[in-house]
Amino acid sequence: MTLIRMLTLALLVGIFGSSVAAAETIPSSSRSREAIDRVKATLSMDVAARGFRFGAPIFIRIFKESREFEVWIKRAERFELFRTYAICDFSGGLGPKRFEGDNQSPEGFYFVRPRQLNPTSQYHLSFNLGFPNRYDRAHGRTGSFLMVHGNCVSVGCYAMTDAKIEEIFTLADAAFRGGQSFFRVHVFPFRMTAENMAALQDSRWYGFWRNLKEGFDYFERTRRPPDTVVRGKRYIFRDDRS
Repeated sequence: MTLIRMLTLALLVGIFGSSVAAAETIPSSSRSREAIDRVKATLSMDVAARGFRFGAPIFIRIFKESREFEVWIKRAERFELFRTYAICDFSGGLGPKRFEGDNQSPEGFYFVRPRQLNPTSQYHLSFNLGFPNRYDRAHGRTGSFLMVHGNCVSVGCYAMTDAKIEEIFTLADAAFRGGQSFFRVHVFPFRMTAENMAALQDSRWYGFWRNLKEGFDYFERTRRPPDTVVRGKRYIFRDDRS
């Protein structure tokens, strides 16, 4: 191989390598491929009808109290709401997951990489939220395999119907194949309005929820999910233009 060809190959790898690597590592199975084939045509038309690009980056918000699962799609520099799904089931009540076996669904700020997709889940299709995150670990919280999945049954997870998880899984798969390296999932106990916060100010979790509200308010204001880091056992939010 000549020096020029070697340099050209290195340049192409630098330009396209990350996208190719991401596509090659996206988990897939006959079940997930059949599900994607089943819903993709109609779903992509729905996406296009709303003015979005199928395969554009996605962002997810979950609200426990109202059992709402929002999928947002990026258009230009901001995200816009595409669809709200009804959560079929979750475990426990309002408040964070604290330890393995407490039968509580988590709250907080998570992100999902391609390897967290599970196309062979015993609950049809699923993806792992990534609990415990750095904040959870800083507070000594434990647990594993906290998922969003189908089959409408929950032991600490957020369960959807199989039809809904097929659409959500397809949107995630398309976003990864379109070049998104990870998508964010923000999980709230309720819509973090001033009225709702005031109504629950006596809760033991009020301080935790005030911290969550900072991230909620950031997105409400900018329509861009913030970059989220943990310092001093608190979530800190900063601008993320990715």
